[in-house]
Amino acid sequence: MRETHEEAPVTDDLVLPSAGPEPLPYDTALAAVLGYARGRRPLRFRSPSSPDGRWVSIPAFGYERFDRRPASGQPLGEPDILTAEGLHGRLPPDAWAAMNAALPGVRPIADAALDRADGRPFHQLPDDEFSVLAEPGTVGALLRRIGRISEDRVSAPHIAAALHHRRPSLFPLSVRATRWQLLPHVREGDSGVEAVIHRELRANQAAFTALQQETAALLEGDGLTVLRLHDVLLWLSATLRRTHAVELGRATREYGAHAGAATTGRSR
Repeated sequence: MRETHEEAPVTDDLVLPSAGPEPLPYDTALAAVLGYARGRRPLRFRSPSSPDGRWVSIPAFGYERFDRRPASGQPLGEPDILTAEGLHGRLPPDAWAAMNAALPGVRPIADAALDRADGRPFHQLPDDEFSVLAEPGTVGALLRRIGRISEDRVSAPHIAAALHHRRPSLFPLSVRATRWQLLPHVREGDSGVEAVIHRELRANQAAFTALQQETAALLEGDGLTVLRLHDVLLWLSATLRRTHAVELGRATREYGAHAGAATTGRSR
């Protein structure tokens, strides 16, 4: 581990085989997350009051419309569909109705996973929770049951997003691009790709803890869970958006504060 300073915490690179063969430098990971949270992009907007159009700046990624959206206090249902659409896009009417009909069946399985976790976040669960050898009743087995509901007309990414938004420290997000990144790393006995996420979080626990704490401080309390940080870094890599997110992140005020603290720490 590199030398650390109280003003500028520095930690090991993140070794995430699912995101690529090379270790991800901590500062690059931080910039990518800040770019995801704070990055903006231009959009040409036209309206009756501005028929010729004008340029506006909108969030480049889903942080504002998903991660910062307040969780509903109602039972899992329609408000959660709207939140999931904020991350993955609008559902056509038939898929929206299918998801709304499926959520009552998802709710008791999700509750069983919460009971099984007993307040522990995803990365602090024991390895057996993601092994077929310890089934039935494990968190991994319950997540697989939820995945089986998300078939046919029901969007698996939207179901995962709805659950993650309710419990962002326990329910992982999943889309086709990230699943394809995770699948080659599944081992015999794994209950699913969640086991790969769990291994990578456990192997990089110190780095992710430092990243979570610094991100929360820089974003003034609006940070992301360790589980969500892994998803953001994996998704940016899988969809070839990481370079852009890093560029946006390094231009933010928050990254400037981090870089300034690092410079101060090195000068002492």
